[in-house]
Amino acid sequence: MLEARDLELLEHIQQGLPVCSRPYLEIGLRCSMSETEVIQRLTRLKQQGLIKRLGVIVKHRQLGYHANAMIVWNVPDSLIKQLGRMISQFPFVTLCYQRPQQPEWPYNLYCMIHGKDKATVLKQLDQLIEACSLISFDKEILFSRQCFKQRGAIYKQPTHSLAHG
Repeated sequence: MLEARDLELLEHIQQGLPVCSRPYLEIGLRCSMSETEVIQRLTRLKQQGLIKRLGVIVKHRQLGYHANAMIVWNVPDSLIKQLGRMISQFPFVTLCYQRPQQPEWPYNLYCMIHGKDKATVLKQLDQLIEACSLISFDKEILFSRQCFKQRGAIYKQPTHSLAHG
C-alpha cells in the first residue's frame, strides 16, 4: 500500500535523479527523508512492482552518437529468449526486447545500436549477425531521423492552484 511519503518520493524522482555523487541523499533532503529511508522506500516500491525499474536516460546525440539504429527481427518464438540473451551480451547493443508480432508488422525481436556514424553501426550489425547466426531471419534496420524527448515515468501530475483576483 502506498503511503503519503511514498507518493511524495515518487513525485520527486519522476523528473529524474539529480546528477551528483549521492542522488538519494539529495532527494531525501528535498522531501525530509534520510538517504537510507529513500533507498529503502524505493527498494520496497520496486519489490512491490510499483516501480518497474530505475535507470539512466542517456542523451546519445549530446555524447556524439548520431547513428542510432533499431534492428527488428522476425525470429521463431522458440528462439526469442536464446537469441535475446546472445544479442544483449554485445557491448554496443543498448536495448534488446521482445514485442508481439502484428499482421502488418511481423517482427518480434528488437535491438538498439547507438553509434557515432552509420558505417560503424552497420559493421557492428554484421558482427552481431555472424556471431548469433542471424543471417536467415528477416530484419529491418531503422535509423533514427530525429531525436524525441526521452523521459521516465510520470507518477503524479503536479497540482496547480488557481489564484482568484
